[in-house]
Amino acid sequence: MLLDIRHITQYKYTIPVRESVMEVWMQPQKSIRQRLISFDLDLDPPSQLFSYADSFGNAVHHFDVPQPHDQLTITARAAVESQAPPRLPKDLDMVEWDRLRSDFLQGENFDFLHPHGFARETASLRKYEIDHAVGDLRLLDPLKALLALNETIYDSFAYETGVTRADSPIDHVLKSRKGVCQDFAHVMIAICRSWGIPARYVSGYLFTDRKHGDRSDPDATHAWVEVFLPSLRWFGLDPTNNTIVGERHITCAVGRDYSDVPPSRGVYKGGTESALDVGVSVRKARGTINDPEFMRVSRRGPTPSRRVQPNVAAYEEKRRHEMQQQQQ
Repeated sequence: MLLDIRHITQYKYTIPVRESVMEVWMQPQKSIRQRLISFDLDLDPPSQLFSYADSFGNAVHHFDVPQPHDQLTITARAAVESQAPPRLPKDLDMVEWDRLRSDFLQGENFDFLHPHGFARETASLRKYEIDHAVGDLRLLDPLKALLALNETIYDSFAYETGVTRADSPIDHVLKSRKGVCQDFAHVMIAICRSWGIPARYVSGYLFTDRKHGDRSDPDATHAWVEVFLPSLRWFGLDPTNNTIVGERHITCAVGRDYSDVPPSRGVYKGGTESALDVGVSVRKARGTINDPEFMRVSRRGPTPSRRVQPNVAAYEEKRRHEMQQQQQ
């Protein structure tokens, strides 16, 4: 599946701030399942971009806007070709629970086996597990238990924006039984880790399809969970939509919880209040790109004429014209 992604983040300040320093986790990953065709990051006001790979291997871009400004706009555009992962088996043997107790496995996945930030067991979470008989799921093999847990979280929480915030602790969603994708991911991660199953938080995008019963907001980023089983390695589960992660999911970054991989994070100098607006668009592209991967990072601020989806068809036509000229 070839997808075009546009992600606009805009910070507005009541009075101009003197300086802003920001980091963003918006570049889709490159993997066997996911081919990054293009990536473009525009800033307004303009600023020089730098990048590094964090401790989890995620691409992080950072910049400094040193002059006064009352608005900061970050526009990320990407074209990604995704493939469906291999189908999961129907079940695993019960010995998989013993494999999870391997000292080597626990050492290799230390970060994803212990509580961190928002993903931790609390008294409210233990009550939730009792009320929904979550402990009984461990009578199943680990794969069936995880699929059943994915469905349990989907059934027991309503999807509703505005009930929780990005920095809400896990108890908020457990009390209200309402939340968004990151809340459901934190609940599932905390339970998986208590079972001894490595679990990590994934941030990215979802090509939303209402025909599949997706509850996710199509105008927002998305989050889900990846779990590790020795016989299957890492694979993704989406408790927001009760699905196995597939070609409609685009991964940007992985971490222990949301605090490791927010789409953007920063500080500014100035005694003012800020407001945040975010818009996301994930659409199917209208063509197929066969050229090698390339990444383009723009260092100029966006202009209205550039706020468009990547035109894949025009790109292909340009490449065909260049190849014809080379052959002459």
